[in-house]
Amino acid sequence: MTGTLLQLFWTFFTIGLFNFGGGGAMLSLIQAQVVTRYGWITEGQFTDIVAISQTTPGPIGINCATYVGYEVGGAAG
Repeated sequence: MTGTLLQLFWTFFTIGLFNFGGGGAMLSLIQAQVVTRYGWITEGQFTDIVAISQTTPGPIGINCATYVGYEVGGAAG
């Protein structure tokens, strides 16, 4: 579980570090990492994450990262 949490941290750290263009530009990078590369969540879950992140206040990239961390890490996150 610790390895997964470190992978989560590193994934979102690098996305935030190298991304230009705001939260909308982050979505494709987040999808490429968490759905395609690691398979932590499904495509349907990612669609739900985007919808929830858009309706909650705050930056969409941070909301997506929080929700993915909750789904993958569960209570440990």
